[in-house]
Amino acid sequence: MGKPSEILGTVFVASEREQLDTFLDYLRDAVVRKARGVSEEDARRSPVPTGTNLGGLIKHLRWVEVGAFAEQIGQMPAAELPTPPWTEADPEADLRLEPNEKLDDIIDAYLVECDRSRGIAAQHGLDDAPQGSELSLRWAYLHVILETSRHAGHADILREMIDGSTGD
Repeated sequence: MGKPSEILGTVFVASEREQLDTFLDYLRDAVVRKARGVSEEDARRSPVPTGTNLGGLIKHLRWVEVGAFAEQIGQMPAAELPTPPWTEADPEADLRLEPNEKLDDIIDAYLVECDRSRGIAAQHGLDDAPQGSELSLRWAYLHVILETSRHAGHADILREMIDGSTGD
C-alpha cells in the first residue's frame, strides 16, 4: 500500500461502505507492515512497562476480527472458530506470543482472519444485525477500525523503539 493520503484520499467521495473497507484495510496493512521484518526476539520484546509487544498486538487483533465479524456478524458456531488462547486463569493470553509461536505464523493467521472478515462483511448490509446479535455490521466495522487504529499507533511506537523505523 502507499501513503495514507494516496490511499485514503481515493475515497473522499465514496460510499460509506467503500470508505469503511478502505480505512480498515489500510489499518490492517499498517499493523502488519510494522511487525514485518523484526526478529522473533524483537516481536516479543516490550520496551514499555505494560508488556505490550508487536507479536502480541497482531495476535490480539486477530481475535478482535474473530469476535466482531465471525462471531457477531457471521454468527459462526464455536466449533467452526479457532480456539481462543485465553482462559479464565489467563485472560490476557491473546496479547503475547508463546514460546512455540512464530511471528510469521501469527501474521498469517491474522491475514486469514481478515480475509474471512471481508467475506462475512460482503454478505451483509451495514445496518444488518444478525438474529441473536445486537450489533450491526456498521458497528463491527467501527469497532475493528477503532481497535486496529489504536494498536497501529502502539505498533508504530514499538517499532520505533525497537529499531528506529518510522513512517507508514
